[in-house]
Amino acid sequence: MQQHANVLIIAGNRDDIDDLERGAQEVFHELLVAIDRYDLYGKVTIPKHHRRDEVPLIYRIAAATRGVFVNPALTEPFGLTLIEAAASGLPIVATEDGGPRDIMANCLNGELIDPLEVSSISSAIEKLILDEVYWQQCQQNGLKGVTQHYSWHAHAKRYLEIIEPIAARTEKLLRLPVERRESGRDERALVTDLDLNLVGDDESLQTLVNLLREHRKSTKFVIATGRRLDQALKLMKKHRIPEPDILITSSGSEIYYAPKLTPDTAWTKHIDHLWLPHRVSKLLDEIPGLERQPKSEQSQFKLSYYIDRDQVDIEDIKSLLHREELSVHVQLAFGQYLDILPLRASKGMALRFVANRWQMPLERICVAGGSGADEDMMRGNTLAVVVANRHHEELSQLEDFSHIYFAHKPFAAGIMEAIEYYDFFEITSEQATGSR
Repeated sequence: MQQHANVLIIAGNRDDIDDLERGAQEVFHELLVAIDRYDLYGKVTIPKHHRRDEVPLIYRIAAATRGVFVNPALTEPFGLTLIEAAASGLPIVATEDGGPRDIMANCLNGELIDPLEVSSISSAIEKLILDEVYWQQCQQNGLKGVTQHYSWHAHAKRYLEIIEPIAARTEKLLRLPVERRESGRDERALVTDLDLNLVGDDESLQTLVNLLREHRKSTKFVIATGRRLDQALKLMKKHRIPEPDILITSSGSEIYYAPKLTPDTAWTKHIDHLWLPHRVSKLLDEIPGLERQPKSEQSQFKLSYYIDRDQVDIEDIKSLLHREELSVHVQLAFGQYLDILPLRASKGMALRFVANRWQMPLERICVAGGSGADEDMMRGNTLAVVVANRHHEELSQLEDFSHIYFAHKPFAAGIMEAIEYYDFFEITSEQATGSR
């Protein structure tokens, strides 16, 4: 690929990378490391500034040199940049999620890709760059498609085609008096992990998914996982798990809201308090029995290790971090995965943060778990279920809690068993605040 094209990365405007927010700093760090690792000097440019009036020129230069516009976003509700590129004669490579599917169906000017699969992106780019006839066909299709479907004239014409017949046969509506009602009065939420809970039995999973769809208007669906966002989305896609209303990832250190996977920046600022990851990693990296997990498992607010409990005791690790006055939350999952998080971060604390935003009583939230990472979600006032295929050692201490239901069935079947046990979909606000 390096023999055929250079890369222009448009990553916003900046004066100094060190002045950016930590998340943006990490993105630039990964970009610069990748450039160095693959020796891309002279082949990649990341301009510090660009003006709005320069954007059309950038598209045209790329089109004039037979380039390709790539938008590998995890989710793209519409895709205005794709239409801009097409209008400039530039074929596109775009995520198969959301708006790009409609744009591609109308314009036929490029390739849709899975943004979580690097090979999918590289193959699509190569196909366009190496096949000049195909590139020119996509260019012409894009110019034609944008004119037919996305120009102001075409847009207004299509609206009128839809609205005028409706207006012609519509009678004047009587305005009814507005009645106040309490929104969300009987709303509830089902919260579950991916691993051990949803993933493992696809048949019972689809039955649970259908059940949630039946109660979509009254029940929010929440996934809380230790996985990073990209890994969680990839696993959900593989098992045909629908997008949840809220996705809590990286062991509770990140919260995203549907439908655009909007990150909760208030939560990010909240957990950033006294978080010093460089000091933590410097302290733990040399301890025998601890091994850093791959970079793909790390995130801005999560340091992940493999732990050999024959060599090191988790209580000793907690004591060491406490002596060094590091404000952290230590979490063990599946007996071998150790996560170090900010003191204010965990799945349980993220769930309570979200419940407070919804103004939803914990008694109206059903939490399903299977490992030690799920424990603090199930303690307290939530309805809780431990699936039969749980990690026994980590959750055995919960057996003494009368409000936690231990299912006889594994995976999603265990969750449905608990839904029936609690009569979850029939709980009213009055019942939730009363005794169970």
